[in-house]
Amino acid sequence: MTVVAAVVVLALLSAFVWPGWALNKTDEVEQVQQQTAKEPTKPSIKATKLPDDATELLKAMPDSVLNYARTKAGTSETWQSASPLEEYTITYSTGTKSKDVTVIVGQWSDSDTAKKQYDALAENLTGKELKSGNVKVSGKTTGTYTVHADADGKQATALWQNDTAVFEVTGGKESVLRFYPSFPL
Repeated sequence: MTVVAAVVVLALLSAFVWPGWALNKTDEVEQVQQQTAKEPTKPSIKATKLPDDATELLKAMPDSVLNYARTKAGTSETWQSASPLEEYTITYSTGTKSKDVTVIVGQWSDSDTAKKQYDALAENLTGKELKSGNVKVSGKTTGTYTVHADADGKQATALWQNDTAVFEVTGGKESVLRFYPSFPL
């Protein structure tokens, strides 16, 4: 009987004390999302207007995402070597500069070329991968995504391909983890 009791005690210790594998733990992404769930969902600042000559891709970029408003939008040449049809850099802010996120979006003529750009960018991401998976639109997989924290764990990058477009969101880790899942494209 004492052997059975000892085995039970050892099993409980090994399950709950030593590795903690039996405890219900949330991962890092869920912890950040829970911490930021109480933040406002409407912006406290006005979105900057788009240029008069904005293309359909730039017009598709939302004025706001949660409490982030677009504060800057313009053409970009960050991915010029990959020959996108068009490319833009958009800054979204809550009004607190340390929470700003930057979105780079590019569009290619076909999904294979966009996938090549996504793969090249994803290959260069460093730091811990926080999340990854498929991008789905109306139940159909249209691309993939990955989210990485930088080596210091304070900054992050969310990268995804959705058909012919590639998106990259960079900023503080908490801001990126809160922002990218609500980005509508």
